[in-house]
Amino acid sequence: MSATFGKLTDQTLELSDGLNLICAPNEAGKSTWCAFLSTMLYGFPARERGPLADKNRFTPWSGAAMRGTIECRCGGRDLRITRDTVRANSPLGRFSAVYAGTADEVPGLTASSCGELLLGVPREVFERSALIRQAGMAVGQDAELERRIASLITTGEEDTSYIESWDRLKKQLNRRRYNKNGMIPEAEAALLAREGELAQFHALSEELQGQLQHLEELSRSCESLKGKIALCRRWEEAEAQTACLRQQEEAQAAQRRAELLRARLEEERIPTMEEIARLRAAIVNLGTVRKSVEKAREDRDNAQRALYRAEMAVNDSPFAGQSPESARKTAAAVPPLRPRAWWFPVLLFLVGAGGTFLLSRGAYPLWAAGLMGCIGFVLGLYAVLRRQRSDLKKRAAFLELYQTSSPEALAEAADTYIKLYAARERAQEDAAAKSAAAEALYASLTTNEQAILIEVRRFCPGAFDLTAADDALRECVGRRREAAEAESQAREAALRCQFAQAGLEPALSPQDLPPRPQEGPDELNRQLEAAQGEMAAVRSQADQLQGRLSAIGDEDALHASVEALRATLAGLQQEYDAITMAMDALASANTTLQNRFSPELGRQAARIFSALTGGRYQKIALDRSFGASAQTGEDPIARDVRLLSQGTADQLYLAVRLAICDLLLPPEKEVPLILDDALITFDDQRMAAALDYLSTCGRQILMFTCQSREADYLRGKGLAHMQCI
Repeated sequence: MSATFGKLTDQTLELSDGLNLICAPNEAGKSTWCAFLSTMLYGFPARERGPLADKNRFTPWSGAAMRGTIECRCGGRDLRITRDTVRANSPLGRFSAVYAGTADEVPGLTASSCGELLLGVPREVFERSALIRQAGMAVGQDAELERRIASLITTGEEDTSYIESWDRLKKQLNRRRYNKNGMIPEAEAALLAREGELAQFHALSEELQGQLQHLEELSRSCESLKGKIALCRRWEEAEAQTACLRQQEEAQAAQRRAELLRARLEEERIPTMEEIARLRAAIVNLGTVRKSVEKAREDRDNAQRALYRAEMAVNDSPFAGQSPESARKTAAAVPPLRPRAWWFPVLLFLVGAGGTFLLSRGAYPLWAAGLMGCIGFVLGLYAVLRRQRSDLKKRAAFLELYQTSSPEALAEAADTYIKLYAARERAQEDAAAKSAAAEALYASLTTNEQAILIEVRRFCPGAFDLTAADDALRECVGRRREAAEAESQAREAALRCQFAQAGLEPALSPQDLPPRPQEGPDELNRQLEAAQGEMAAVRSQADQLQGRLSAIGDEDALHASVEALRATLAGLQQEYDAITMAMDALASANTTLQNRFSPELGRQAARIFSALTGGRYQKIALDRSFGASAQTGEDPIARDVRLLSQGTADQLYLAVRLAICDLLLPPEKEVPLILDDALITFDDQRMAAALDYLSTCGRQILMFTCQSREADYLRGKGLAHMQCI
């Protein structure tokens, strides 16, 4: 085998017949060689995905393309099998199988069928029998392995499997019923729904018939009520004729009274409503004008009082009698304060001291010169302070005249006086204007009042003032309204009489009519409206029921659908019962198969297990799921594999695998055995027994180990081809 696979890069492993012992330390690639051999024979598992899939786990560490070659012998001829990578997403995707030394392709040998044609078993059987890893000694249950075992016991057919058959039957059973799901519950639910629809159809039909009968009764009741209402109307018309005669008399009386009132108005020359309204509006307007006069006089008095206050404020000012320009000049004429000449005392001090010193030419001491300087300084200071006092007296006398203490206050008083002077001028103008307005309004009021009184005295000579005139106009309004109401009553009476006569039959009298109904027309109309409303509601309900019946469908179609669903449900139930019977029969056959299979495999495995354990264990029992138990010669009962030590359990599973190989693998295919650290938990004695058995089993064996004790044991016996990698 030559491989660029995982950590292997262009490495080669040459093997011989019989037992091949390959010694290598941990992480040297032993498990990688096992995976490489399985992959070269069967390819990568198609269902594996993700980063832990074999095609990703065994990507070459060197970065080179994955490739490999196996040279083997099959059917007496040497073959060369090659797999390499053409596309990165399809490692080992290209396959070729040729006869060694030639370019002739092996017929029928393809990438997918290579392992099964060469070894005679599919991948699952090979990996659960001939490929023995230390971490996977236990035999797992698999459909392919089960099918292979079944072929040994039954007719030899390998296309049947209890697990697959059971699963298929279980799926079919679950399709028909699984708890509340499946075809049967769906059919039952559909049947129940159809039966409910049919029952609902019958109930709706009965309800519709009841509504139609009720509708007919209501129609008859409405016709009866309409007849009673018509009779009431005829009675009302007859009574209206009698009332019409009375209304004619009342209309004539109302007409005579209206004509009498109208004649009196003309005789007393009562003004019309328009003239009365105009005169009363004029009186109201005079009242508004009078209020305006009073308001104008009040404004005039307020303006005169404001003028008086402004004059008093101007007279109280120290600038009273002056014009604004004179007040501004007076405020600007304040005597100024001359600045203090402090340099003058200093000058006298220097002159006195210096002059004394220079004139004496040093005859007087320095203190004499200083004394003269101080005298000069005092005289200068006195002169300065005297001038300052004189300025202050002049300034104080001027400010006292104008009743202020500072030029700033005098200037502010002047500004205030100017504002008061201007306010007085405005007050004078405002007072004059408001006085003139008040006089004009009063004159207008007097003129209009006289004009109104003259007009009112034409029909009311006693109206000497506006109050009497307004009372007279109110009385005229009352009389005009009385006449208007009389005319209106006369017109209404005439119209009522006219309308009453318009719709009456000429020869209709109460004596000619049937008896009058006990209910009044209002009550009959109310009953008719209630009956019509109930008819509309019943008709609407009937329409809704009819629509619901139409939505449900035809009754015959519903009956046919119910019968069809019942037939379908019966068929599904028969299928369910048949599948249940088939599963029971399959389980019974499987039990029989187990009873036939387990003893044979147990005997073969017990023979091998006895050889591996030096005869300690004599019997092995296996169930269909390859659960194992072993029994020694001294024990009365078998021990479950979980009660054994790890080494003994591995020896038991190795014996089972070797027995499966002997029973399942085709002898003509000479399937090799591959062991990857399979004896690592064996003690030296049982390791030697296992090596002795393997070296004589007649198969090519590839044993990978990380220990040296297997090589030490086999080295002197010549039972194996050994190499180190």
